[in-house]
Formats: sequence, structure tokens, C-alpha cells
Amino acid sequence: MMGPRVVVTGGGGFIGAYLVKRLVHDNWDVAVVDTMIRGDAGRFSEVADQVELFSCDVRDQEALESAFAGAQVVMHLAAINGTENFYKRPELVLDVGLRGALAVVNAGRNAGVPDLVVASTAEVYQTPPVVPTPETVPLTLPNSLNPRYSYGGSKIVSELIAFNYAQEHYRKVQVFRPHNVYGPDMGWKHVIPQFISRAISGSEMNPGKTVPFEIQGDGAETRAFCFVDDIVAGILAMYEHGGHREIYHIGNDEEVTIRELAARVGAALGTDLDIQPGPAAEGGTPRRCPDISKMRALGYKPEVDLDEGLRRTVAWYSEHRGEDVTNELL
Repeated sequence: MMGPRVVVTGGGGFIGAYLVKRLVHDNWDVAVVDTMIRGDAGRFSEVADQVELFSCDVRDQEALESAFAGAQVVMHLAAINGTENFYKRPELVLDVGLRGALAVVNAGRNAGVPDLVVASTAEVYQTPPVVPTPETVPLTLPNSLNPRYSYGGSKIVSELIAFNYAQEHYRKVQVFRPHNVYGPDMGWKHVIPQFISRAISGSEMNPGKTVPFEIQGDGAETRAFCFVDDIVAGILAMYEHGGHREIYHIGNDEEVTIRELAARVGAALGTDLDIQPGPAAEGGTPRRCPDISKMRALGYKPEVDLDEGLRRTVAWYSEHRGEDVTNELL
């Protein structure tokens, strides 16, 4: 028997598609809102015949009201992600982020949806004053002149919209802040896919030799990468066990330097990389790692360590290297 109805905005995106597949497997009645301009329905092709697809813009409130009808929960993940896009398409990043959040909240209210889950980002902290970082650290917009902060800024406003527009109209409103999610089929404009692609190319150009490999900065920056299956498990644990008007970090607290990440990507490919420092990106954050104790209290525990996650991710990108990526924003 089919379970309750859930609508996932951005269900053709990286995290969204993995979430859609898990929800179908858990017997939810799943609908997806996604224009597929940047998303790809092929990401959830294995369950596509069990998903209702609404090919409407997340900024179209009237269309959303139709899509949301009968839903128990809307999980709003639609956004323009990818660091390269933050710099090159900040206007679109902001437009989809802000107008999309307003449309989703208001459509859910009008459609009588009781629960709302909103995806935020670790970018809301920029350079956090405490690492590992708890959910209580103030949110920061360091420089409105730098387009790098278009995404983080849009997510700060999205959180305000979710908690304030929605506070009297929903049974449960939750925000999750994912930290450095990765995995197969995440797109081509993120650090791990770019490292994989460059390492493969370098190995082909220098067969049997150590591969020169430039990184941004000196490689001392740290991140805590979380495999996408663990993120999805965290979202569902949060929704089931978490509270109303609460914020949760979903991620992994295994911190690694970017230099070490590059070396481990090389190891997963069987390639020795000569890692060389390069110019640092303006607006980069020297250290990022979440405090996930609030999620651990709900029973959440990341299961996939970095080496295993990289092995799976490298295998996918090695197999799909050279595929058409025209659905990615330029």
C-alpha cells in the first residue's frame, strides 16, 4: 500500500535524485518538481515509472500549488548550485533561491501542506569562528560585492522565509545544512569531479609517471566530505525524529585537507600525483567541518568513509568520462 505523498523540488538534482530514489524504495508516494534545465531525470530513471513529474519552474507559485496538492511534506531542494555558477551566474542563483523559496512557502500554505523541509548550506557561515561548527554559529555575508556569496546569501534569506513566512501555517518546518556532499553523478563543476577528471587526463598524458597536479592555494584548507547516501539517510532521520522550527547539520565530521583529498583521489585512481600549490580562490574558507552532535542525538551516523566514497565516485566518473554535460549551466 502506498505511503504518504511527498514532493521534492529539485528532484533531478544531485541530492534530490538520491532522495527521490530512497523515498520510492521506502514506499512514499513521490512527486518531483524540476524543469530539468539543469537537473536530469535520468538520475532517478530506475524509479521513474513510480514518480509523478511536474516540469514547472520552482518560482511559479500557481504551478506549485497544483503540484503540492495532497502532500504531507514538501522537501525543497531546488537551487542553482556549483561554485563556478556562483561566480558566473550570481543573478540566476539569487533569483531561483529567493523567489523559489517564497513561491514554495506560499504554495505550500495555500495547498494545505502540513510539513516543510528546506535545504540550506554550510555556505551560510563562510568562515566560521568555531570548528567543528554547531548550528548556533551566526550566519555571515562577508562581502556583498563578491558574487561568490550569492548562493550563501540566498540560503540565509531562504531560511528566514521558511521560519517566518511558515511559522503559523505548518505543523513542522525544518532546515538542514548539508556539508560538502559528494558521490557518483554529482555534476562536473565541483571539486571532487574536477580532481578526478584532471587526474585521469594527467595520467593519460604522463603514462606510468608522477602526474603534476595544481590545486588552489597551498592545500592546507580543510573540508569534511559526506557521501550522498549518508546525507539522504540524515534528511529522513531528521524528518522522522527532529523537531519543529529546528536546524540540523547533516554531514560527516571526518576532516581532511584539500591536499590530502587530492592525494586520496589519486590513490583511488592508482595514480601518483605531484601536488603543487596554485593561486587561492577569492572568498575561500580555510576550514570547514560540521558539529553533527545534534543529528547524532537523533540516531544519525555516517556510514561511508572518505576512501570508500571516493572509490565509488571515481568508478562512476571513470566510466562516464567524456559524456555530454550540456545540461550544466555555462
